[in-house]
Amino acid sequence: MIRLEGVGKRYGRGDLVLRDVDLTVEPGRVVGILGSNGSGKSTLLRIMAGVSHATTGTLTGSPRIGYLPDRFPAGQRMGARAYLRHMARIHALADLSVIDPLLERLALVGGPTAPLRTLSKGNAQKVGLAQAVMVRPDLLILDEPWSGLDVGTHTVLGELVAETRARGASVVFTDHRPQVVHDHADVVHLMDSGRLTAESAEPTTRIVLRGGGTGWADEPGVRHAVAEGPQVVLTVEVARVDAVLLRALEDGWSVREVAPCSP
Repeated sequence: MIRLEGVGKRYGRGDLVLRDVDLTVEPGRVVGILGSNGSGKSTLLRIMAGVSHATTGTLTGSPRIGYLPDRFPAGQRMGARAYLRHMARIHALADLSVIDPLLERLALVGGPTAPLRTLSKGNAQKVGLAQAVMVRPDLLILDEPWSGLDVGTHTVLGELVAETRARGASVVFTDHRPQVVHDHADVVHLMDSGRLTAESAEPTTRIVLRGGGTGWADEPGVRHAVAEGPQVVLTVEVARVDAVLLRALEDGWSVREVAPCSP
């Protein structure tokens, strides 16, 4: 489907924001890339989508791509339907009848004639998602797709991802929340400071803490530590759960949840 070997990216004379990335996306797979903001996730997806070029390394494969960027450019005068018809013509999509049912399924507030510039972030995201999936891509690339969407559309997005995989196409998506990635991905990769690594198959536990005041990034056994408002969500190797919980209680954290991560 698509393969990246030794891919690196530098903007201008700055430091590398991607370093020696190797990634192969097989047909019919959903690949989740987990990482914090600024880790290089969006840069990687832009290279995969062909809207940015790698500074080093190679990318092989030329699948038909549908791409939802992290910031969908919604400040336009045209309506949602008109915009999608325009994008369909660019992609040589002959069947325009898919547009209105897709917008209806995504429950676009304001309907298909709503001007893009009047839409909220979440509704602009729906139009961006529609333009990515309507072409029935071989490779669907989604950058933080669940961010800003209402709960009902979360379900629809999960269905669209599953339907894409079911017809033999592939999906690559990013998110900063471990549970979201594990709920939808077949394969999980971790992005940290521009480096991509495959996540171990060893089972992990989700621990949600509140309060306290010390960091978790260097704690043995903690795979990820993500702040979500006043809480921190840890993904912890099973063998280290007791030690992490003991430290949390000693440091004054309140333990709000302990549960196995989805495989």
